[in-house]
Amino acid sequence: MLHKHIMKYPSLFAGARVGLAVVALSGFALASQAQTKPDPVMLKAAPLITRLETAIAAKDKFVAGDMLAELEALIPKDARMARFRERVGGLPGPKMNLTVDLGGGVKMEFVAVRPGTFMMGSTRSDNEKPVREVTIAKPFYMGKHEVTQEQWEQIMGDNPSYFKDPKNPVEQVNWEDCRDFLAKLNKKVPGRAFRFPTEAEWEYACRAGSTNDYCFGNSETVLREYAWYIGNETGRPHAVGQKKPNAWGLYDMHGNVWEWCQDFYHGTYEGAPTDGSAWIEGGTTNRVARGGSWYSSASYVRSAYRGRPALGYRGVVYGLRLVVPVGAASR
Repeated sequence: MLHKHIMKYPSLFAGARVGLAVVALSGFALASQAQTKPDPVMLKAAPLITRLETAIAAKDKFVAGDMLAELEALIPKDARMARFRERVGGLPGPKMNLTVDLGGGVKMEFVAVRPGTFMMGSTRSDNEKPVREVTIAKPFYMGKHEVTQEQWEQIMGDNPSYFKDPKNPVEQVNWEDCRDFLAKLNKKVPGRAFRFPTEAEWEYACRAGSTNDYCFGNSETVLREYAWYIGNETGRPHAVGQKKPNAWGLYDMHGNVWEWCQDFYHGTYEGAPTDGSAWIEGGTTNRVARGGSWYSSASYVRSAYRGRPALGYRGVVYGLRLVVPVGAASR
């Protein structure tokens, strides 16, 4: 009926036809825009793919591994991911992750830490000075998590922790207890050469490229996303791996429990090694502990903060994290 009226009175409906045409064209344009609108996920993934391809071409396994991990989080089901994984896995260098079977269904995971140079220390406290350049010449594996109570019990046959939970970090262990744990672990799993981290290795791995107070920046508000500390007001340690990891995939480097290191404590860094090795000459009889705990203030869980407990001291805030040399890891 409308068509007949248009044909009979064309001048009256001329404007309407134009309007209808405009509406139709506008609808087509909007539909076309909707069809061609870029996927925001792929917009994020595109530069990562470019950087991944560049790293693979340069045979840089660590950067390639970083890019692959980010893509795994963004586009895990993308058809290209299987090939990306294969290509990164085929690059020369250590495996990016290491899993050690302790028996009884208990495993321990390690993350490869790249060699590099960083500025160790800070100007916040005298015992963190002088800030100096330290070079970590060789890659190493560091525990992805703090040693858990089930891992400790699998090796030692007991659990000394006050806050008992198999997935919680072991606590109430002093430096000597941890040394005994390492001896038994190395006997049970020979050839790996498990050990304490050196203080330099610990800070280097904690920072993961950051030059700020924390691995992610300086915000105490954001700190709650990465650390169990007194600002969370929980009053106890928590199962490992619940907070965000740092850029290299290590969890709970800030807070939860203090982590014993190999080094003896010295009041400043004057005369300290710059090659990442443990500083075991001179100093005090105290050992270094790093990372702070669930009971620590924000200042104490900074990347550069240095604890100095007596090596025989046990407390509900002291645990450990392990290192495996890359050469030993391949045995």
